[in-house]
Amino acid sequence: MTPTPAKSAPERIDLAGRFVRLEPLAAQHARDLFEVSTMPGGPERYRWLFSNAPESLAELEARIAEMTWGENRYVAVVDQKSGKTVGQQGWMRIRPEHGSIEIGGVYWGLPMARTPLATEALYLFARHAFDDLGYRRFEWKCNNRNEPSKAAATRFGFTFEGIFRQDMILKGESRDTAWFSMLDSEWPALRAEYERWLSPDNFDATGQQKSRLATR
Repeated sequence: MTPTPAKSAPERIDLAGRFVRLEPLAAQHARDLFEVSTMPGGPERYRWLFSNAPESLAELEARIAEMTWGENRYVAVVDQKSGKTVGQQGWMRIRPEHGSIEIGGVYWGLPMARTPLATEALYLFARHAFDDLGYRRFEWKCNNRNEPSKAAATRFGFTFEGIFRQDMILKGESRDTAWFSMLDSEWPALRAEYERWLSPDNFDATGQQKSRLATR
């Protein structure tokens, strides 16, 4: 079968789920994002990102203003229950002509880390990329020393592809980059498992999962 390009790059639209809503990152998200970035344990979650934790609200506001909707396209992760911004993530390496796109620049604050919010935030990106825009390949990349990120990629159903040795210099350190991907041929089975896991039936009255996400 002849491969086909994706329909387009992601546009400035909201993507809504049961737990989270993804909105194009803008000034109104700065205050909440600053709070989760500076709460105890928050700055440490910037360890492997390209940026450091913001030291002031003004710094974060300026940073967001520079994140134009262009080469990379960032969204805020908003908790549907509280209405608070609890993280951010971005569309990166956007190549519709090749049908390939990456989720990157991921900062999931402590209020959403290891919760259904994080899983659904990833699912909404994957579903939009594959089902709405027709991408063939969805990528996840991280520092090879970032063990939690590699474990998350595996849990989410990405396949490890290899390591780009001495890929870049980041924060004064040499970075080997681990590459993971998910393909359109794999997505239908993964989508079914995501939807099963995110279903209200999979959570008890306290919000605890009854079964784990089984992508392998």
